[in-house]
Amino acid sequence: MLNTEHANFPRAGFFRRLGAAVYDSLLAVAVYMVAGAVGFGIFYGLTASGLAGMNGFEHVSDALNGTPIYHGIYQLWLVLCVGTFYALFWSKGGQTLGMRAWRLKIQHPNGQNLSMITAYARIVWSLLGIGNLWILINGNKLALQDSMTRSEVVVLSKEANQMRNWHGA
Repeated sequence: MLNTEHANFPRAGFFRRLGAAVYDSLLAVAVYMVAGAVGFGIFYGLTASGLAGMNGFEHVSDALNGTPIYHGIYQLWLVLCVGTFYALFWSKGGQTLGMRAWRLKIQHPNGQNLSMITAYARIVWSLLGIGNLWILINGNKLALQDSMTRSEVVVLSKEANQMRNWHGA
């Protein structure tokens, strides 16, 4: 969705992004915990029904963590759930809850929202947040993930950050 009202806001600096990231990390931990419980429940059901073997382990959690293929699939599930949390928020309205609190929005320079593919690409290019350090090196307030996905994080005015005035949702 194109929102030209948000096209000319200033780019966010490192410390403002860091503040939003701290807020969002709490939400990401919650998503991780729920995804972990759901994933464990599914694995428990698979072992109870005999569709997944216990591989010599006595406890389901030992089988999950001690069998490389089970553990790998479980970890992939967790990463996809947390990544999808960010990608959905970024592609649907440009803001996570932490970003809303800090009046930040991710968008293309013309105000257009990111696609899901671009949002996932941002996650990969952020290098677990390390890509934000690029802002400290260059003068244009673009992180590595911004440059690689042709997007930007802007600081919205208080009025533009209000839900009733926000056309991105």
